[in-house]
Amino acid sequence: MEYIIELDQLIFQLINGGDDIPFITHLLIICRNKLTWVPFYIFILSYIIIKFRSRKWIIILGLLSTVLISDTTSSKLIKKAVERERPCQVDNLNAKSRIHCGQGYSFPSSHATNHFGIAMFLFLLFSIFSYRYLLFFWAGLISVSQVYVGVHYPSDILAGALLGLLIGFICYKLFDRFAFYFNKQETNINVI
Repeated sequence: MEYIIELDQLIFQLINGGDDIPFITHLLIICRNKLTWVPFYIFILSYIIIKFRSRKWIIILGLLSTVLISDTTSSKLIKKAVERERPCQVDNLNAKSRIHCGQGYSFPSSHATNHFGIAMFLFLLFSIFSYRYLLFFWAGLISVSQVYVGVHYPSDILAGALLGLLIGFICYKLFDRFAFYFNKQETNINVI
């Protein structure tokens, strides 16, 4: 276990340490800010409303459920059970705090859990799009930014990403089954 912690801290130092490159620093600080992605979220919701007319509310409910479950699981359950300090709170680590450190716990990263959950749900939903793999790049960029600014260890990101992928997958499968049942019921009503 000590080896894993040391490796985690070493990788953290490689990403967080070193000289600042102003362009990269500003870019990653912007990437991790939730307000940056509001236009993207509006675009996705608009697309769902226009493209999936009959199932739009079920899809939106599935997406909102994904975020609610992933955020509650990571921030309310696991973080409070593990109580791992953020790297920017550990004195002997010499982490560079590029943003306000905050008082919350570190493990797992809620940013990673939420964004990988959203990415997985949308990845499965948009199965016909060849560029849907970029959703994982988007979630990864936001997640790595958390390490760069000093608020999470790489293991926080990895655990959050795996948890988010699992929650996004389960929520999509439940949504898909419910949507199939809903469409079947709608077809039966139309036949009668």
